[in-house]
Amino acid sequence: MASGLPSTAGLARFCQKLKRLKPLEEATMETSLQRCLSALDLTLLGVGSMVGSGLYVLTGTVAKEITGPAVIVSFTVAAVASLLAALCYAEFGARVPRTGSAYLFTYVSMGELWAFLIGWNLVLEYVIAGAAVARAWSGYLDAMFDHHIRNFTEAHVGIWQVPLLARYPDFLAAGILLLASTFVSCGARVSSWLNHTLSAISMVVILFIIILGFVLARSHNWSKEEGGFAPFGFSGIMAGTATCFYAFVGFDVIAASSEEARNPKQAVPLAIAISLGLAASAYILVSTVLTLMVPWHSLDPNSALADAFYQRGYSWAGYLVATGSICAMTTVLLNGLFCLPRIIYAMAADGLFFQAFAYVHPRTQVPLVGILVFGVLTVLVALLLDLEALVQFLSIGTLLAYTFVAISIIVLRFQKAPLSSSPSPASPRPAAKEYNSFSDHIELVGTEQVPAPEPGQLRPALRPYLGFLDRCSPGVAVASAICVLVASAITLGCVLIFGDSALHLPRWGYILLLLLCSIMFLLSLLVLGAHQQQRQQDTFQIPMVPLIPALSILLNICLMLKLSYLTWVRFSIWLLVGLLVYFGYGIWHSKENQRELPGLTITHYVVFSSGSLEETVQVVQPPSQVPAQDPSSPE
Repeated sequence: MASGLPSTAGLARFCQKLKRLKPLEEATMETSLQRCLSALDLTLLGVGSMVGSGLYVLTGTVAKEITGPAVIVSFTVAAVASLLAALCYAEFGARVPRTGSAYLFTYVSMGELWAFLIGWNLVLEYVIAGAAVARAWSGYLDAMFDHHIRNFTEAHVGIWQVPLLARYPDFLAAGILLLASTFVSCGARVSSWLNHTLSAISMVVILFIIILGFVLARSHNWSKEEGGFAPFGFSGIMAGTATCFYAFVGFDVIAASSEEARNPKQAVPLAIAISLGLAASAYILVSTVLTLMVPWHSLDPNSALADAFYQRGYSWAGYLVATGSICAMTTVLLNGLFCLPRIIYAMAADGLFFQAFAYVHPRTQVPLVGILVFGVLTVLVALLLDLEALVQFLSIGTLLAYTFVAISIIVLRFQKAPLSSSPSPASPRPAAKEYNSFSDHIELVGTEQVPAPEPGQLRPALRPYLGFLDRCSPGVAVASAICVLVASAITLGCVLIFGDSALHLPRWGYILLLLLCSIMFLLSLLVLGAHQQQRQQDTFQIPMVPLIPALSILLNICLMLKLSYLTWVRFSIWLLVGLLVYFGYGIWHSKENQRELPGLTITHYVVFSSGSLEETVQVVQPPSQVPAQDPSSPE
């Protein structure tokens, strides 16, 4: 072999490092963070993350420019689509009660490299989201004062004409970010209390909007004279659904906070379900009253709710709407800054990111270094950068995380449960029965029953019909079906999105390709459904696996393909930077890498009791400490 070229064995070991999994046994209740959040706290975190600027801005924009009054249908379909992803997060948050959200879920099921890239992607998502909400917050407050703040800044600082930079530095957005970071650094209890207060004010304002809106409703505004209920047709409703989908992306903060929940197995699924239901009800009801109060074509897309009350002669109500919007956007800001350092903390605690970010303040029990460093980074982004070109990062980042969580659910369902031969201190192995006589051994053999099928094995009832699947090595059929499922979902998404425009296929070719992709997608689902899954009675598990995760994967891929190519280019550049960080630091400092230190050997100790084999103990020791076999031991 040529000098300097890596050997085949070396390449195999290197590739194996990229696929290392975080053991599920490590996802215990022990944590250096403070478990102080109840189901109510988690629910309000989710509601505060979802019901923000979207309620006060997105509803008017979608109704005016995309759907008309049919925005109600768009929000309903988007809520159902979000429910598919939310169920996956709920199962993982209950089963793996650790901070990290999609990063951790990917780590325990798909491997280290994919987990790092998802975590790296989430970091960018939260930084840009925090900066964008802070700028929206300052812009809304500035509009209440007739843009005096913006005019003062432009007059005394000047206007910047530099690409990628904002028109002027937004000191108000930077100030609110610094204030929010201060509250978050005081501990989960303090930020939760502030979130409760602001969320309560926001929900009271929303309730006021709904009640007064129905009082002022006019059914004529949905009539044909005003354009009808769906003036843009079915295509407008689907385009509106793609936009409204992003109104529900805040529920992942609940899963990210599961390590600080008192009873995550019950609280996380309950909080996700309730918060998503409340957010969907708020969006649907507010959209209903908004389009019934005034004709949809007369809405102001920038401040639709306040303008609707102004058109009806209730200008005083606009101030209440502005108050509610400020409170709602502040809760979104707080929750984003609450979640961001915890993602960083989880990566640093696993050794994939710089160790300083794993520091937890002993009194407040929060990852203080992550809050300070990334709080300042978010401040700089909000202060200096033009966010319009970067906002689509939020879409691609969220959808990619949802896709990997859905794939992880399928992978984990068909993995074997952790072996009881390596018990953790929290769950000691049951004492084995001793069989001292020959008759005892005969009794043991005679009464032995056929074991239940393990996860990943073909269901016994289907073996007479699908026995050929059992001829493969264990797990090969399931792994192949998952790969085919993802590949067919990507191909089917491309056909659905680009079939008529980019591919230029004849009608019969388009239908044939659509049928082939659909058949492959359904066949992979049938193969997965024919295999045994893990069943856990003590934690929440979503029904109809693999159907629900598969539909979530397909939907997320379709929505990602609708993004512009420039978004994919910027996203690829960010991933390349992440790969440099991983291969320069993370892969060598990973906790899983420390388990593979050279010089360690695995020794099997066979323990006998009363002349019969009782158990085998596996111990890791340096070679110099491996004891010699005792010749007096019975064979």
